[in-house]
Amino acid sequence: MASVPSLASTLQQQLADALTAALPDAGAADPLLRRSDRADFQANGILALAKKLKGNPRELAAQVTAALPAGGPIKDVEVSGPGFLNITLTDRAIVETLAARAADTEDRLGVPLKDDAGTTVIDYAQPNVAKEMHVGHLRSAVIGDAMVKILEFTGERVVRRHHIGDWGTQFGMLIQYLIEHPGALKHEDGATDGEAAMSTLNRVYKESRVLFDSDEEFKARSRDRVVALQAGDPETLRLWQGFVDESKIYFHSVFDKLDMEIADPDIVGESGYNDMLEETCRILEETGVAVRSEGALCVFFDDVKGPDGNKVPLIVKKTNGGYGYAATDLSAIRNRVQDLKADTLVYVVDARQSLHFKMVFETARRAGWLNEDVKAVQLAFGTVLGKDGKPFKTREGETVRLEDLLDEAVGRATAVVREKAGKVGLSEEEIVENGRYVGVGAVKYADLSTSAVRDYKFDLDQMVSLHGDTSVYLQYAYARIRSILRKAGDAVPAAHPELELAPAERALGLHLDQFGEVLAEVGAGYEPHKLAAYLYQLASHLTTFYDQCQVLSPDNAPEVVENRLFLVELTARTLHRGMALLGIRTPERL
Repeated sequence: MASVPSLASTLQQQLADALTAALPDAGAADPLLRRSDRADFQANGILALAKKLKGNPRELAAQVTAALPAGGPIKDVEVSGPGFLNITLTDRAIVETLAARAADTEDRLGVPLKDDAGTTVIDYAQPNVAKEMHVGHLRSAVIGDAMVKILEFTGERVVRRHHIGDWGTQFGMLIQYLIEHPGALKHEDGATDGEAAMSTLNRVYKESRVLFDSDEEFKARSRDRVVALQAGDPETLRLWQGFVDESKIYFHSVFDKLDMEIADPDIVGESGYNDMLEETCRILEETGVAVRSEGALCVFFDDVKGPDGNKVPLIVKKTNGGYGYAATDLSAIRNRVQDLKADTLVYVVDARQSLHFKMVFETARRAGWLNEDVKAVQLAFGTVLGKDGKPFKTREGETVRLEDLLDEAVGRATAVVREKAGKVGLSEEEIVENGRYVGVGAVKYADLSTSAVRDYKFDLDQMVSLHGDTSVYLQYAYARIRSILRKAGDAVPAAHPELELAPAERALGLHLDQFGEVLAEVGAGYEPHKLAAYLYQLASHLTTFYDQCQVLSPDNAPEVVENRLFLVELTARTLHRGMALLGIRTPERL
């Protein structure tokens, strides 16, 4: 693996050295470098230095310019306005840097690994046992999966955790029903797929609920069964495990449709922390972090109050001795910090739970489980809306099943792929496969291209469009490059630093060089939408490049053809890698 410094980082260092050499009284100063539409880059840091040194900013800018080394990546520096530096790089520097990226043997494209990599636990994709997954589960799964891939690519050790809902009072009802109706979990048609599993679970849940609501004696037996479950009664636990196993068959079928891999060891639900709950409560009470209030064990906060002005507590243990969600979440923090040795905890959870997690994190800090060396972050996400701007529902007002949504997306996408299939000679098998990749990719990209905390409208017509900011547009950009490379014949991609670049080639090259910096920013801020934006801009630069620079024209000199093939091939590799980090496939032909 060869780590390749970006042009921006090289330029940043040269400017910082020139500032120190020309203005020693300024100390360590930031050049404040950024991309510019007036040149390749602009440095604005001299304005602030001029105030500090009480000097003329244009004169100071001229001194810094004179201190820059000759023969490096800089072609031209212009002092502009009140002391800005407009900097243009040489074409040679751009091509040579890109060539170094392309030469990376592990297809990392020269992206460096983090110097301060640690261990991050990401809590995402949190379905509930014996319940169907719906559109509300989509964002946690998609955003979490992308962040896992991105953080691992930057060098972080990532531990996946799927905190499924597998504990609580409803299981007393379900288990008691199963005891009294021992054949209830058998599939009616003998099938064992995910759809059959959920159909069976739904039937058992509805039948047990009807009995629970109509039969007081069954209700009493069900409540006794909850006590047996919490006490670890072997037979009760065995039957409970049956519901969990049946649900996992269903979970895996849905995640398979999402083109996501979920491993059983990563599924650690509420039940996984059951043995820790009492100790968690004891520690909190003994250290004074939690106090008894009206028989419940609570944690209070000065800034969390109800409409009446009274403090609203985080309830760790209820008056009746039962444990709240807080006890489980706090026990999970203890496990992840003390046993998994995590230094960062990321929770990909609905923004509507922000207050709960704010209180849980503050409680963990007071208890010493979170500190300067260990942080917890809620990667909060907004709501999926329908075209009408209201929470996404079926026409009957029901929550949309995730499987139905994905099936419809794949169906729409397959129709789009089929329309274009004749031009590239796709087989029926390829049409079906690409339809799946395009449909699932469309759903994921629509989610990931929006800042997580914002709501977004679910519009399948727009999602599978070939135009605009969609995954289909990016997938077709990749497939188009692969087609060009297949048509290149004897011409091979090769960098030619001696050539002068056209404006569209320079713009494409400079954008390609930003890939590593974008990934570092995305990983640091948990903002996958910035990677989606980068990839869309890359495809847009590619479109402009196609319009202005023919690749395989017979009028081009051989070295021009090779250099342009080199640029588009590196663009394809960057698109492929970036889309894969978002969990989206890039078919070779579309």
